[in-house]
Amino acid sequence: MVITSQALQYPDSDGLPMSDNTEQFRWIVYIKEGLDWLFVDDPGVFVAGDLLWYPVEGDNKTRQAPDAMVAFGRPKGRRGSYRQWEEGNVAPQVVFEVLSPGNTLTEMGRKLRFYERFGVEEYYLYDPDRYDLAGFVRQGDGLDPVEAMQGWVSPRLGVRFALTDNGDLSLIRPDGRSFESYQAVARRAEVAEKRAEELTRRLRELGLEP
Repeated sequence: MVITSQALQYPDSDGLPMSDNTEQFRWIVYIKEGLDWLFVDDPGVFVAGDLLWYPVEGDNKTRQAPDAMVAFGRPKGRRGSYRQWEEGNVAPQVVFEVLSPGNTLTEMGRKLRFYERFGVEEYYLYDPDRYDLAGFVRQGDGLDPVEAMQGWVSPRLGVRFALTDNGDLSLIRPDGRSFESYQAVARRAEVAEKRAEELTRRLRELGLEP
């Protein structure tokens, strides 16, 4: 029996966890949410985290779920998986992987070959345990390593990469602002709200209605 492309199932999950530990998960969220924030006003940039990408129609075994990926030229919106033939045949141009102690050299080599084969333009890896940052940029048919990642600016994202003195990854937007954790954003909003409340109280003490 021949299974047609229409009848073939493309599962939305590969059964694997998004992360192996809290540190890996923290950095995945930091990168993915920072990318969302960076392109929040651009309807033509799709950002996802841990989303299965199927590059070949009729083949549900060839797939990968980058920790974070960016597809320029694709609309925002909900997806169970990224089926490239339904996305104008646009491959995600930028992908990120955050390593965990369980990742092997064989596994990461396989991912590199996958991204190289299916058209990724920029591939970045961060190892939060070893404080190691690596990048690969497309040159012709291959992904060549970036010689120095400290201060490197992504051609597609316009984001500058750096490792802080304690080895943490820092991503700086084109406007000079750094990607931030949810906790940092929420804390700043809370401080601003308390200042506004204090200002309102003082104005009312002066007989003024804000």
